[in-house]
Amino acid sequence: MSVKQKVHEFIDSLQKDEENLFSYLANNNWSPGNPVYYSGPYWDEKEVTAAVTALLAGKWASAGEQVNIFEKEFSIKFGFDHSVMVNSGSSANLVMIAALKKYFGWKDGDEIIVCACGFPTTIAPVVQAGLKPVFVDIDWDDLNWNLDQIESSITNKTRAVFSSPVLGNSYDLDRLIDICEKNDIHIIADNCDSLGSKWKGSYLTDRAVASSCSFYAAHHICTIEGGMVSSNISEVVDIARSYAWWGRGCYCVGKQNLLSNGVCGKRFSNWLENDTIVDHKYVFGVRGYNLKPLDLQGAIGQIQIEKFDDIHRIRRKNKSRIQSIFETIPGVRVINEKKESETSWFGVPIICDDSNLKRLLVSYLEDNKVQTRNYFAGNILLHPGYRDLGDGTKYPNASKVLDNVFFVGCAPVITSEMIDYIEEVITNFSKS
Repeated sequence: MSVKQKVHEFIDSLQKDEENLFSYLANNNWSPGNPVYYSGPYWDEKEVTAAVTALLAGKWASAGEQVNIFEKEFSIKFGFDHSVMVNSGSSANLVMIAALKKYFGWKDGDEIIVCACGFPTTIAPVVQAGLKPVFVDIDWDDLNWNLDQIESSITNKTRAVFSSPVLGNSYDLDRLIDICEKNDIHIIADNCDSLGSKWKGSYLTDRAVASSCSFYAAHHICTIEGGMVSSNISEVVDIARSYAWWGRGCYCVGKQNLLSNGVCGKRFSNWLENDTIVDHKYVFGVRGYNLKPLDLQGAIGQIQIEKFDDIHRIRRKNKSRIQSIFETIPGVRVINEKKESETSWFGVPIICDDSNLKRLLVSYLEDNKVQTRNYFAGNILLHPGYRDLGDGTKYPNASKVLDNVFFVGCAPVITSEMIDYIEEVITNFSKS
């Protein structure tokens, strides 16, 4: 009997003995009064079996064959030629921006256009790479960045725009592509919230020079933690891998490591331009980090890829129903997707007419154990770690986000019974 079969039998026996073994993951035993979490891992025994099997029978505990297989399957699923897995979506942004700067030869002080509203680790890697973030405000109709401001912010130092669609929902991607083509600048995609989202039938990342993704527990695919950098330019991914793997230049992965002289055929060679023969695995071309994932995370990712179409479908279905519930409240508006879009929703973005309504509604939901979340940082330039990057008062719509906007979950772990409960809570709120 194989290790996988033994692990499967062991977990199956645990399920029989422990009634609630997977109750949190599958929400089998949820009832009103228990928390409705805004997201969580859409797992069952398959992910657990894959993880334990990789840990017990794998050839390497850190990133190895399972991660390499997941990288390839992820690339095939989402239309990339190359991908490298790292330990988080934030790390993916860090090494992706550094890799793009090195590949294109961007200079310190070159400009990347970013949105003033969103998650901080879309902004921090730009600064950490020595580049300059140039901020634009958001449109209040969809909370996405203002395309007019993007166009007017382009200078002779602009090298790219760094896109992060709000909770997976796209802006007018055609117009952004047109702006970038006219000005010979690149689109970089922070795809952490929008994995699977499409514009006119194509993934939002199809026109990006590189994209990042997150596998944190709240995201579409969960590998506990984790992230991915993807590109159709092999050198960009190789450089990103180097930054994530201590800065070494060796790109052998998985079974390639078993080759005596590596894929390149010259692993033990004169790499340092002197007379010494050096192992390429210990040649460091950039000042890197250790941002590698665990191999068991790659094994989990392979199971999650198999479930992705269901994850996408359920997120869209849940969003539609939850939206109809919240729109019964006077003064509340829920963001819609554009007709050209097929959004793989990260959450349900809710705009309140005034801050008092948001405060009361969020408080009522939380008191009734329905989790809510702010739309991340709101205006990032109002936060202590980012105030030196610009004047936050120049972005009034982004500043309104913390006062008027929040979101609730639509993840596949939210069952129809939970949505029934949310509807009951909202009905009672409207009566109060």
